[in-house]
Amino acid sequence: MNSDNIKYVIRQSVERKLPQSVAREIKLPMGTGKVVGLAGVRRAGKTFLFFHAMQLLLEMGVPHERMLYLNFEDDRLQPIGVGDLDLVLRSYRELYPDSIGEKIYLFLDEVQSAPGWELWARRLHDTENLEIFVTGSSSQLLARDLSTALRGRSITFEVFPLSFREFLAFRLIPIVEADANNESRLRAALVEYLEWGGFPEIVLADEALRPLILEEYTSLMLYRDIVERYGVRNEKLMRELLRHAFRNTASLLNVSKLHRDLASQGYQVSKNTLFEYLGYLEDAFLVFLLPIQELSIRKQAHNPKKLHVIDMGLISAFKTHPSRDLGHRLETAVFLHRRRRCKGLCYYADSVEIDLCDAEGQEFFNTCWDLGNPETLDRELRAMAFGAKRWPSVKGHFVYHEYRQQSLERVSNCVPAWKFLLGE
Repeated sequence: MNSDNIKYVIRQSVERKLPQSVAREIKLPMGTGKVVGLAGVRRAGKTFLFFHAMQLLLEMGVPHERMLYLNFEDDRLQPIGVGDLDLVLRSYRELYPDSIGEKIYLFLDEVQSAPGWELWARRLHDTENLEIFVTGSSSQLLARDLSTALRGRSITFEVFPLSFREFLAFRLIPIVEADANNESRLRAALVEYLEWGGFPEIVLADEALRPLILEEYTSLMLYRDIVERYGVRNEKLMRELLRHAFRNTASLLNVSKLHRDLASQGYQVSKNTLFEYLGYLEDAFLVFLLPIQELSIRKQAHNPKKLHVIDMGLISAFKTHPSRDLGHRLETAVFLHRRRRCKGLCYYADSVEIDLCDAEGQEFFNTCWDLGNPETLDRELRAMAFGAKRWPSVKGHFVYHEYRQQSLERVSNCVPAWKFLLGE
């Protein structure tokens, strides 16, 4: 890569008008003295968090030429090696010599595509008057690259697709307390949210285009974030595993059973390869695998994991009818709502199943789409009673959508799904 290419990209970045962005609940912190990282699934809105932060800087009087945004997946910057990274700042200084000695804001998108970026960022942080912000679509950005190489010089935030509250803001749907008509709108919006998910582009797109965009997303994530990144050889198996995950969200995943099912379909694969491929899906933020809530590591290892996917909309890329199976989608939405705020989540299953709890037993949740069926209601009552007995000092939460009034009178600590997903 030569300096002319870099200068062209830099000049275009500085001179380009910033695209409009909608404010999110997560804000990019300024003046921390740290390298700030944003990690999350592709298309979740990390880049637009950069653009929003840059717009705020402009409003504070920071000239645009003091901000440099680079996307390392830009084909004009590829291939980029360790030695090319120094050329970035040198080319920028040549283009904007007045920036020498001034504070610069450096926004680096999809940094996993630039080998050695973390050591380069560490040196810049220690020697230059810079604020550095990075994004990546791999959990290694959280667990290894930033925390290990930068050693206390970084803070990292996870970015998820839109929460339900953000979804309403993007769709310009107001939240009005104690208004029956507004509650009806919120309930209808919840169904749409569960059908199509929270990727910002999907939320703003025409409904006819949404399936096509989601199919593009799944292909991009499969090839760019898994097959290419990890050199996956059995692409067909990887696609089948991805399909299985998104068709079975909020379900228990037994690797031994999955291995048998795949073998019956003609796939020749070892259990170790399945575990490895599932790890790739987790690393790309596409799935979450929750252990059973047990103190024994051995019991956790020998019990199935509960699988949740990153976004309900991606389920529609693998299913013909997006409106089907809203119960599992709602359970995943409840999980994601909690996961945005805390890690270490589990499930519990014995004679009954607790959909979601934390490792220390400080909270538990059960979710049900429709309480109209007496058998469903009895099952949920048994589960909540079991949770109250297992964790007597903890308040359980029961989240529902459809109901009959007489059913609600039998369930304690129940909250409608739309209201729960708007909670803090």
